Amino acid sequence: MPADDAHEPYDTYDRLITLLDTSSVDYRLIDHVPEGTTDAVCALRGHPASEAAKCIVLRVKVDRRTTRHVLAVVPGDRRVDLDAIRTLFAARYVGFSDAETAERLARAIPGTVLPFSFDPELELVADPDVVKQPRLYFNAARLDRSLCLSGPDYERLANPRVEPIAGPAPE
Repeated sequence: MPADDAHEPYDTYDRLITLLDTSSVDYRLIDHVPEGTTDAVCALRGHPASEAAKCIVLRVKVDRRTTRHVLAVVPGDRRVDLDAIRTLFAARYVGFSDAETAERLARAIPGTVLPFSFDPELELVADPDVVKQPRLYFNAARLDRSLCLSGPDYERLANPRVEPIAGPAPE
């Protein structure tokens, strides 16, 4: 595989596979052409976007001095409801994190962010519609490889805070 020669600057893929292998969960790896946008990668993998985990890093300003970072995970055919996040954290402001901060905290390049947090500064929140999926697909910290596992196994391994944070599908 050519992408193996071009290693990303993070060990996130290896950490994910180690976690899965040591947790005795069933999962499947899917190789495909490099792609990071949800709709396009769902087409390559051959499943509806509702079975994909869309992962967005958010900046949450609780007050003037307190900023938290949240990894919001919603179904691929929905969007993150920023108002729901604001209410959940009793925050003054919620917005998308800048690319550099998102990449550092998620330990992945854009388009490959996992629905797992390997950084204590990145709080993980998943929508209930994600964890109940019989099959959940996401890029495996690489643009050319995806992973499929069950929503319940994902919830058990990732231990996200499960809250309704998905808004309607984007127009």
